[in-house]
Amino acid sequence: MNEQAAKVQIEESWKQVLAEEFQQPYFAAIRAFLVQEKESGKTIYPPGPLIFSAFNKTPFDALKVVILGQDPYHNPGEAMGLCFSVPHGVRVPPSLVNIYKELKTDLGLEIPKHGDLSKWAEQGVLLLNAILTVEARKPASHQKNGWQTFTDAVIRHISSEKEGVVFLLWGKFAQSKKALIDETKHYVLEAAHPSPLAGDAFQGCRHFSRTNELLEKQGKGGIEWQV
Repeated sequence: MNEQAAKVQIEESWKQVLAEEFQQPYFAAIRAFLVQEKESGKTIYPPGPLIFSAFNKTPFDALKVVILGQDPYHNPGEAMGLCFSVPHGVRVPPSLVNIYKELKTDLGLEIPKHGDLSKWAEQGVLLLNAILTVEARKPASHQKNGWQTFTDAVIRHISSEKEGVVFLLWGKFAQSKKALIDETKHYVLEAAHPSPLAGDAFQGCRHFSRTNELLEKQGKGGIEWQV
């Protein structure tokens, strides 16, 4: 394994929950594919140490909420391993602009000037892309390379081993994952995707206040959504 792949680490509670997945042939194939891509000179986002950022910032034991994205950002400096999130200093992407607009409408929060959602992740919001890597400037280029087998397994483990998690499924792709979730144990909130391509359909979903109501009803404590 090359140096890039060797740097990839995952937080200890997730390492235990997903131990069987890491031993599966499909996961070995993902690892081999990424090594091959790097060795052929291709640029992959996010950088190796950030591929599992969603897991590293939100330990399994602390998880309260899942927001499901599809694919990492494919432009330089944007992907940071958290769906919808970009580092400080990077232009806030259009979908996140619409998320911020809904936060202002729903909770009266000030619209941030940055797109770093790490604060959510550190409070128990798993910001999970279904596909964890992408080739530079080629959206969805890794969608058939095994990542969805892995992240579908992640969702199943959350569903079976936790209770009362709030899943926010935005858009048809995320909603296609609903079959993996036991709705007798968990809460599923659905809305249009926040992308401008969906017009204003995401606006008014009130998912942030509704999530906090569901968490507080369970005595878990709500999320401070201001970033």
